[in-house]
Amino acid sequence: MLTALRLAVHTVFLVFTITLYLGGLPAGGYSSKWAAFSLAAAYTTALIFAVLLRRGKNLPSVALAQLVTDQLVWTAFVYITGGATSGGTSLYGLTCLTGAILLGLRGAAVATVAGIAAYGGLCIAFITGLVPRPPDQPAEAYTIEWASARYPILVNILAMVVVASLASYLAERLRTTGGRLVQATQRAEEAERLAVLGRLAAALAHEIRNPLGSIAGSIELLRTGGTLSEQDQQLCGIIQRETQRLTDLMNDMLDLSRPRVPSKERFDLTAVAREVVELAARSGRGTDVRVVYTGPDHAEITADPAQMRQVLWNLVRNAIQASSAGDEVGVHIDVTDKTTILSISDRGPGIAPSARDRLFDAFFTTRSHGVGIGLAVVKRIVDDHAFTVEVDTDQDRGTTFRVIIQSSADPADELSTTRRAVPPTPHR
Repeated sequence: MLTALRLAVHTVFLVFTITLYLGGLPAGGYSSKWAAFSLAAAYTTALIFAVLLRRGKNLPSVALAQLVTDQLVWTAFVYITGGATSGGTSLYGLTCLTGAILLGLRGAAVATVAGIAAYGGLCIAFITGLVPRPPDQPAEAYTIEWASARYPILVNILAMVVVASLASYLAERLRTTGGRLVQATQRAEEAERLAVLGRLAAALAHEIRNPLGSIAGSIELLRTGGTLSEQDQQLCGIIQRETQRLTDLMNDMLDLSRPRVPSKERFDLTAVAREVVELAARSGRGTDVRVVYTGPDHAEITADPAQMRQVLWNLVRNAIQASSAGDEVGVHIDVTDKTTILSISDRGPGIAPSARDRLFDAFFTTRSHGVGIGLAVVKRIVDDHAFTVEVDTDQDRGTTFRVIIQSSADPADELSTTRRAVPPTPHR
């Protein structure tokens, strides 16, 4: 595309040069032959570069050579259209723009240096007498004295530098914006696929949860019947734990697929934290990973109690899963005048930098088991409350999740504008 555009510009400029600038000169003269030679050189080099580009090898080097060649061709036009004061000097900026589009700052810089060298060299050659003016043109058409030529020379060089700088800046901004647009498009397509998958997962979760409840109830009856051996009791315990894990997964899927408006009220976050810590100690891996609460005795906030319990439970469960046997998971609350900070820390392997940007995406997980729903639920609830969640991770010292809760100016106003809802069944 750019090659065809270059040839079109060369052709149009030659037509204007011959008909307007050289129109009063004899046909077939020195300047006309030079113009025809310049156009032929432009077409020949364009054909050579087109062949090289088709091969697909060393494309940046080919592009740079093409930019330098273009500046030399424009210099040939400048030679027959007035030298230092030629209107053709504006075409140097076109090549600078092309270089910025193709190669960014590098292309614009090479095109600018080549243009300044070619134009400046031609002007110096005129002034020093190394190159004579075209013999078929009047002497007054050319400025060959330094006193009168220095101003147009400096202005044209400055113009090339300015055009190259602006073109580089705009090309870089366009490239950055284009990259972000591609990423946004990919994210939108992924979100659409995840939405379809989420609806399917929610339907399956709803159908699976009822049989799981029946299995859990049946196992509990077997365990309490008094007829099972010790080994059978252990097997029932395994079934019960794994059934509870599946139930937690189903509840997370349903929470993610069917969000509800927070029903805010004033409550003690510390009481919820202590309850979750106690629950975690009695379920799952709570027996080999110690969960400890530290912080004040009371910390009142305005939020949905059930949803904040869900946030805390998911983060504690995530920390336990990232920990090794014998590790400790810390739950800490820090209260200031304007904020309450809920922190959950583990001593696990940390989170790789490549995974941090997608940490709260649905169905994204870094573990070999699980489907990556718990943190997505956390992010949705935190966003619905206009709170903030931050992650501080170190691959040697573990990970800390912080939920930053802004204090409400008037809890009564929030209570009057939120819709009360029945809290979801807590995970057990």
